[in-house]
Amino acid sequence: MIPPVIIITGASRGIGRSIALFAAETGYSVALNYANNKTAAEEAAHLCEQRKQNSQQQFRPIRANLADAEQYENLFQQTLQHFGRIDSLVNNAGIAPRVRADITETKQDSFNEVISVNLTASFFLTQLVVNHWLQNKTDNDTGNRNIIFISSISAESASLNRAEYCISKAGLSMAVKLWALRCAAHGIRVFELRPGIMATDMTSGVKEKYDKLLEEGLVPQKRWGTPDDVGLAVQAILKGHFPFTTGEAIRIDGGLHIHHF
Repeated sequence: MIPPVIIITGASRGIGRSIALFAAETGYSVALNYANNKTAAEEAAHLCEQRKQNSQQQFRPIRANLADAEQYENLFQQTLQHFGRIDSLVNNAGIAPRVRADITETKQDSFNEVISVNLTASFFLTQLVVNHWLQNKTDNDTGNRNIIFISSISAESASLNRAEYCISKAGLSMAVKLWALRCAAHGIRVFELRPGIMATDMTSGVKEKYDKLLEEGLVPQKRWGTPDDVGLAVQAILKGHFPFTTGEAIRIDGGLHIHHF
């Protein structure tokens, strides 16, 4: 049996790598997108090989800087050319502002860069994939087509020193609703996964601050989230465990979103 194929953006490290590993474990071939770190992407592909369930599964790193429309279009085309199909897409790649600045000092170049990677690329890569499916309705259709957006607690919690990041994630949350509404009648499910405080490269510079806050109970589960927490959630979706769900935001935050005293 030909394995299904998934595109994962930002798949070389962190959350994206974990998602790739759980996809491999679920029987998927994976197009592992990366921006610059080819070594990390190749290592991720090698780790996927160790988890594959089917000898026909393949794991291909594909370089594309998602700030460039031509490059994410190339990611889509290379995936189709190499694998011959696409069954799911995970819009995971995301960047924080290079410099955290108060909203009164946010620079337009920083705003544009974060929005272009986090929101614009995710929206239009999704458009490419969905249009391909709508135009090829019976082409290798497994009946389990999913679009997954990795957003953030910042989609609903404001941080005044990284406004561009919060706005990009809030935009993703609306994109999920829009794509879910458009795709529901075609059997395509769309999900938002909303991680909370996660132990990744992006948060490494504020580890000491959040260690203290976690100990004090900011997160009811009193721990950092891990990339595997997100990978496991994606795996559940890929296994078809949410057949009557679409347009939903699934929080992966240890209870951080719960209002409590």
